[in-house]
Amino acid sequence: MKKSTIWIIVAAVVIIGGYCWTTYNSFVKLGTGVESAWANVETQYQRRADLIPNLVSTVKGYAKHEQETLDQVVEARAKALAGGANIEDYVAAQQQVTTALGRLIAIAENYPDLKANTNFLELQAQLEGTENRIAVARNNYNDVVKVYNTKCATFPSNLIAKIFDFEKKSLFEAAPGAENAPKVEF
Repeated sequence: MKKSTIWIIVAAVVIIGGYCWTTYNSFVKLGTGVESAWANVETQYQRRADLIPNLVSTVKGYAKHEQETLDQVVEARAKALAGGANIEDYVAAQQQVTTALGRLIAIAENYPDLKANTNFLELQAQLEGTENRIAVARNNYNDVVKVYNTKCATFPSNLIAKIFDFEKKSLFEAAPGAENAPKVEF
């Protein structure tokens, strides 16, 4: 075998090895980014969950005979905090919270004193801000997952993904029926 042939083989092995190494590392970095983005989504949902007891308590003082709705909010919050086995379960639990909060805010329309209460107004403003943060965090998560999934699906990086079991990630999608959820307006 000629010396030039050996060098060509060595160069090819180095190039292929280098490509595999950098592609593997980019999958690891992207995967960490997906995990980080999902943690940000969970953080915003936790922020919302932390606001709920104060909101329920404030409403309870004015709307004592609305106990069923208050109980639904507390129950939905408990389910959401319990999490889910996968993203779809988590999304469904969070959608229940959104629906229950929509009912709770709608109750406030029937109680002028509650609507004028400073604590309630502050909690409403915090909830609105939190809902905006949730939307931003979900969008960021989906953007990171899109990049990761594209890398998993495109050639030749899809070969490395298959060799090292890098699997596509689930996008954050609205739960079925979410388009029919009550609209929460502040």
